[in-house]
Amino acid sequence: MRRDVRILLVGDEGVGKSTIVTTLIKESYVANVQHVVPEVTIPPEVTPENVTTYIVDSSPGPIDRPHLESEIRKAHVICVVYAIDNSNSFNRLATYWLPYFRSLGVNVPVILVGNKIDLRGGEVTNEALEDEIVPIMNEFKEVETCVECSAKTPVNISEVFYFAQKAVLHPTAPLYDSREHCLKPACVEALKRIFKLCDINKDGVLSATELNEFQRKCFQTPLQLSELEGIKDTVRQNISNGVSPVIVHSRSGRSSPASTPPAEEGLTEAGFLYLHTMFIQKGRLETTWTVLRQFGYAEDLKLKETFLEPKFDVPYDCSVELSPLGYQFFTDIFEVYDKDQDGALKQEELDDLFSTSPGNPWINQGFPNTTISNDGGAVTLQGWLAQWSMTTLLEHRTTLAYLAYLGFPQTPNLPSTSSSSSLPTTAALKVTRARSADRRKGKVSRNVLSCYVCGAAGSGKTSMLRAFIGKPFGNEGLYEPTMKSVSVVNSVEIAGSEKYIVLQEFGSKYEAEALRSSAKRNEVDVIVYVYDSSDTNSFSYISNLRQQYSLDRIPSLFVATKSDLDLAQQRHEVQPDVYCRRLNLQVPVAVSVKTGELADVFHEICRVAINPLSAIPGGAERSLALSSYRLRTYGLVTALVGGVTATVLYLSGIRTLGWRPGGTIASWLANLRIGWGAPRREL
Repeated sequence: MRRDVRILLVGDEGVGKSTIVTTLIKESYVANVQHVVPEVTIPPEVTPENVTTYIVDSSPGPIDRPHLESEIRKAHVICVVYAIDNSNSFNRLATYWLPYFRSLGVNVPVILVGNKIDLRGGEVTNEALEDEIVPIMNEFKEVETCVECSAKTPVNISEVFYFAQKAVLHPTAPLYDSREHCLKPACVEALKRIFKLCDINKDGVLSATELNEFQRKCFQTPLQLSELEGIKDTVRQNISNGVSPVIVHSRSGRSSPASTPPAEEGLTEAGFLYLHTMFIQKGRLETTWTVLRQFGYAEDLKLKETFLEPKFDVPYDCSVELSPLGYQFFTDIFEVYDKDQDGALKQEELDDLFSTSPGNPWINQGFPNTTISNDGGAVTLQGWLAQWSMTTLLEHRTTLAYLAYLGFPQTPNLPSTSSSSSLPTTAALKVTRARSADRRKGKVSRNVLSCYVCGAAGSGKTSMLRAFIGKPFGNEGLYEPTMKSVSVVNSVEIAGSEKYIVLQEFGSKYEAEALRSSAKRNEVDVIVYVYDSSDTNSFSYISNLRQQYSLDRIPSLFVATKSDLDLAQQRHEVQPDVYCRRLNLQVPVAVSVKTGELADVFHEICRVAINPLSAIPGGAERSLALSSYRLRTYGLVTALVGGVTATVLYLSGIRTLGWRPGGTIASWLANLRIGWGAPRREL
């Protein structure tokens, strides 16, 4: 929402623009006023919306035209004043002023202000006023409303500026089509999404509990029972499908309409949309805008970047994981959308779950073949949590965005309260201790671990990844080269605790690029070097890889695949067993994915990851010595650079300095306590 509002008054000569501004300031009529009143600034603490308001007077004279056009372009809202006793000033609204704004390319809200109602002869009905104003509003959609006032009496002076400010802070145009008398598509889409997020049990009806949680989130106060019934009565009287019986969920998981009289009724999506249409038609746009803003929408009815990407700093060498709140949220949302309660989300259920977001975030990553799924390809709860663990590790900003899209923190097990409803999405994440600190201690405290799987083409890396997530040996053994990076995730239980392991294969095209990057090397917990034990040239690829890149500080494990085939003598200066012993590493683990003989390799990967000092090439002492040497070197260089810099700055300072070696506005708002200041219950 804006933090300032600039209100411009325009109109023909003598209609009372300057008098209106003066009456507002002085709180009484002043007979003789300046031709153009200087700009008035109302501080934010005076207005309940906490915005600074600027009120600008103007002159229509030809000599003042350049200044007038400049102010029109700067205005956030324009009040076009006409005199009730001067029909020509009213006629010029549609024939001159409104077309004039359009000719300048200005598209801001316009308030029509009929001044001098004290000079009107006789009473005028609302119907007669509508007959005059509605044709103008139909032709010029920028016209928000019309206010009649008298600067002399004074009457409705405060209301003029209230409606002007309201037109800027709670505009009609993005929400409502004044010509068609209906909500605009973008508004309908946003409100439907909000309805679905508030429908916590996803039965298509907002129960009394869900309505109260919605009310508390948006307006910080619950609804009384009489107010709830009044809302439902209003909807029931105006549309046929606005209310519906609430579904009662039994402990067995089955659901049925409430059979115990009286059956509770709730608000349907159609009823929810009708209520907001009614609010807007009655001029209570602030209600709908409050709801939209509470759910992260900006003035263009798109979710704000700060809502989707809140500030979340990750220190160097640290990683990001889901917090207990994050795991609880994703568990709850899985269970809510698992309609058939089979313990897995099929495609239709996933589509429904992601309907409040841009769609499945893993659609181009091979999901669900990146995690655990059942025989039918539906992702299980274990696979669902593992997938989000991997996403949070690799792209935590994606997780933050989807927490917002999916309605964190509201779930059946974490209902909205005064404290929980205001939890930021960042509460679902946590930052881990630095990897370097873990390695120095020799024990890893993190729960999600990263593993790179490297090796020559055809060595069996992809088959190993598939085996990790329980997928069968693929394509009857026919080799298909990996053309892009592949990541899979599963959990491994070790020493009584569960760890998520993310295996990443980069493919021959990107493997060198990944290992060349110091940033990528700092993000890994263990490297698994895979070679084909039946291919004489396979191991030399690994040896060359290790010589080419700085990998000695990363915990390592060697895996010999295709152990079901004849063992080949490797064309290398030493055989793999000897190579590993010289590095103080365990000998290669022999596996055969084809026959299912995996030698518990994934537990071994996890063991190496959480006990890094046991698998540092050359031994833990060498790694720690290298780290200590680097730290000492870095400290020495920093000290030297700092000393030189200080000397240069000192001498520079000497030369620079020329040295040589040797009021009363509050009552306006007080009159509008009902409109602005008084607490009011809203839906």
